[in-house]
Parts: sequence; structure tokens; C-alpha cells
Amino acid sequence: MKYFVLLAGYGEMAPWDESTPEEQEAQMARLQAFSEACATRSGVDVLAEEALSDGSMATTLRTRGGETTVTDGPFAEAAEQIGGFYLIDAPDLDTVIELCKVLPAYDIEIRPVPDMS
Repeated sequence: MKYFVLLAGYGEMAPWDESTPEEQEAQMARLQAFSEACATRSGVDVLAEEALSDGSMATTLRTRGGETTVTDGPFAEAAEQIGGFYLIDAPDLDTVIELCKVLPAYDIEIRPVPDMS
């Protein structure tokens, strides 16, 4: 089954641009450790992974009554910043949760990806 893993907030960590070079290096090491843990885990494939720019770089589209508006900025004002995502093919949710514990202490949202075929 595919799972979308959203790095939805900094959790206990300082925002990237407020982190020291040592803290940034430690975060990058944990991200690399996560990729390595997935690669060595039987039945797990990372299908996509990307870091994202902060919300100030977002563009939001909203369609109401057939009209689409374009707005600069994130969908919703929130203290959390979406930092990136992974798309993982794994045998089950428990495996994904276990692997995500290797990541830095982000607030993480995991969603199953339904098979629409």
C-alpha cells in the first residue's frame, strides 16, 4: 500500500532558518538515516521525496461558484510549516510509523493513498 508522509510542522525543532549549522547537519543526517532505513527494509520503497519551500512561496487556487481565484501564500494561516513529503510503498501502516521514528522530531501526518485504478 502507498502512504503519503507529510512533514507537517517543526515539532520540537527550531525552524530551519533559525537552526544552527550543527542542528541543520543533524537534521540532514536523520533524513538520510530515514532513506537508508527504508532502502534496507524488505517490502518498502520510497517512490518520491522532496523538501518544500516555506508557505510564503505558496500559491493557492480556490474555486467557488465556477470561478477560480489565485492567492499568494499558503492555503491556511498556521504556525506549522510544511517542510516536505515522502511517498512510500510499504506493507502496512505500522511499518511506516516505525520508520518515521527515524526522522527528525517533526510533526508528521501519514495518509494512505487509495488505489484509484
